[in-house]
Amino acid sequence: MNAINETNFKFNKQTAFYRGKVRDVYTIDHQYLVMIASDRISAFDVVLPKPIPHKGQVLNQIAAKFLAATADILPNWVLSTPDPSVTIGRACEPFKVEMVIRGYLSGHAWRTYREGGRLLCGVTLPEGLKENDKLPEPIITPTTKAAVGHDEDISREDILAKGIVSDEDYVQLEKYTRALFQRGTEIAHERGLILVDTKYEFGKKDGQIYLIDEIHTPDSSRYFYAEGYEERQASGTSQKQLSKEFVRQWLMDNGFQGKDGQQVPEMTEEVISSISARYIELYEHITGEQFVYPEAGAVNERIQENVDQALTQIMA
Repeated sequence: MNAINETNFKFNKQTAFYRGKVRDVYTIDHQYLVMIASDRISAFDVVLPKPIPHKGQVLNQIAAKFLAATADILPNWVLSTPDPSVTIGRACEPFKVEMVIRGYLSGHAWRTYREGGRLLCGVTLPEGLKENDKLPEPIITPTTKAAVGHDEDISREDILAKGIVSDEDYVQLEKYTRALFQRGTEIAHERGLILVDTKYEFGKKDGQIYLIDEIHTPDSSRYFYAEGYEERQASGTSQKQLSKEFVRQWLMDNGFQGKDGQQVPEMTEEVISSISARYIELYEHITGEQFVYPEAGAVNERIQENVDQALTQIMA
């Protein structure tokens, strides 16, 4: 299968290029971003050695749908989605924190809790919780935004004390985060899913806060199937979920958590195909639409043509 591992385009009026963990980002004329969702996959802040076919398209198209569905809450960076794997939008100055919000005790929060931690990013967690229990109310647990290496938990108090975000802006970011999570929760409910936790990234341009990057995708969010949730919790059975957690679990089962000296387990064709299938399953479940596979052919030529046409219209 033709996966997008990395790109090396030269677009008209291109002024900068940045390769993130999973995205290749081109700056155009200092004011627009062409964000290509590659098929690279990362876990524990490590980019795994082989790409996952169609993963980038899944993330890009889910994000496009949710950004459109939340545009009444706050403006977002998107101007065009000219290709299944590409979004073009405004270049904003990103806030140097990611706003993580959790409605359930899962993933990193559960691992911290299991090891005895009751304070997460300045938020005190109640005693007596089990893995995947619903929290009394959603909690915001921000992380620093690392260009390289691991993101780190940080409290609201530290963010303000260190001047990472101004008081005024941070209050607004929290407000937007809770409103977006509520909207995502409602949409997930309509699809028979539970939005467990997610993260949002924000930026600023000309004094206006924008929602940037992707939202409510399997890379940025965790979903449970709503049907049978209560029964599984009562019996202590693992929750059936749609998220990237299954990739992390596969890595942990094979002795890898991104720590020094650990080796990424072999990614066989079977493993790669199964991960790709899970991403497509989430796409179809969360959107209620059938995944449309791209036409066979030269991916780079397709992207180049689609982006060139879109940029011509945007900059006209």
